[in-house]
Amino acid sequence: MDPNWRNAAVSAADALSHVASGMKVFIQGAAATPTPLLDALAERQHIEDVTVYHLHTEGAARFAEPDQAGRIFSVSLFTGPALRKPVEDGRADFMPVFLSDIPDLFRKGRIPLDVALVQCSPPDRHGDCTLGTSVDAARAAVDSARFVIAEINEQMPRTHGNSSLPLERITAFVTTDRPLPEAPLAKETEVEARIGELIADLVLDGSTLQLGIGGIPNAVLSRLGNKHDLGVHTEMFSDGLIDLALSGVITNRKKKVHPGRIVTSFVNGTRRLYDFVNDNSTVEFHGCDRTNDISLIRKNDRVVAINSALEIDLTGQVCADSIGHRIYSGIGGQMDFMHAAAYSEGGKPIIAFSSTAAKGTVSRITSALREGAGVVTTRGHVHWVVTEHGAVNLHGMTLRERGQALISIAHPDFRVALRKELAGLRHFTPR
Repeated sequence: MDPNWRNAAVSAADALSHVASGMKVFIQGAAATPTPLLDALAERQHIEDVTVYHLHTEGAARFAEPDQAGRIFSVSLFTGPALRKPVEDGRADFMPVFLSDIPDLFRKGRIPLDVALVQCSPPDRHGDCTLGTSVDAARAAVDSARFVIAEINEQMPRTHGNSSLPLERITAFVTTDRPLPEAPLAKETEVEARIGELIADLVLDGSTLQLGIGGIPNAVLSRLGNKHDLGVHTEMFSDGLIDLALSGVITNRKKKVHPGRIVTSFVNGTRRLYDFVNDNSTVEFHGCDRTNDISLIRKNDRVVAINSALEIDLTGQVCADSIGHRIYSGIGGQMDFMHAAAYSEGGKPIIAFSSTAAKGTVSRITSALREGAGVVTTRGHVHWVVTEHGAVNLHGMTLRERGQALISIAHPDFRVALRKELAGLRHFTPR
């Protein structure tokens, strides 16, 4: 590897000169969001009708501001906080899609990418950079796009797995030396603590975990210290996993797919997390078409998939991506892992959420989903549902039984009304 490779770096404006009107552009997301390139894209005045595709991106989304109308149009494959208002206002759009299906949109040309904007670790002695903390859909994007424009960041962790990106594949790059954005763990609430206790009781020794970021996953992880030989096959993880890995609770010995390795497609958290995955051969990053492949996940025994909901109706339909018509997040990998865990020997698909929203004024367990709500997990796929008031398994239950079970874990303030609504829907006299 030429030690003078940095001499080939260009300015962000020059790098973005490869983006022309009418092109389709992928943006890497989460902690790997290439912010300098996005800023330069927003400043590129002589383009129009450019469509950008992305998952959750960190920081301000200048490419979706009102002054970009007619120039840049954003399509979220998973909507982060910065894109909720643009999508709601019609300045951007959202594509409902399973996370596992996104790579093939690029590889098979359903979305023919012209450019991939990514953030990479510096090249090693073999001339290979890595996609760092977010491989997910970026793997397929850099393999499919005509041009790859990169921010090579001295502080981007070097990751293992299917993360390699040869420097020669990169069309143009800028160099930076900046810390990655951090998402510190929030203080645990009483509700999260109780849900964490209930779910931890469902996790058996030798289980393979899938869980995301947030208060409930962290509450579960903090209560697994007495377990043995846990494994991890997930689409993402955060800081809560580190202590279990360092203490020997997570060994990955029982896994049948990638035994001995934590498998993920991206990570998001603090500097401690980024240091943990840096050049760590026990953590493998793969594209989300592999991490979320149902046929692979189900080969592991005792898969425990922990996912969240915005609301659930009394039949078990789970809305996780919208508040009515308002898009809040995305389908992501929830159905991939719920389905896979159900097929796993001894597996447990779990939907976990606090029983109320809006400071206790709204029940998340409802007789009917809001108008416009998206069903992410169907009532035919839902199994375990957990709130701070209990855990129930809806699999094998009738509509009436499901309703009664869900009411039993609803907040007490809403149970009387829910029982009346259930009786009216199912035409029976409540007990």
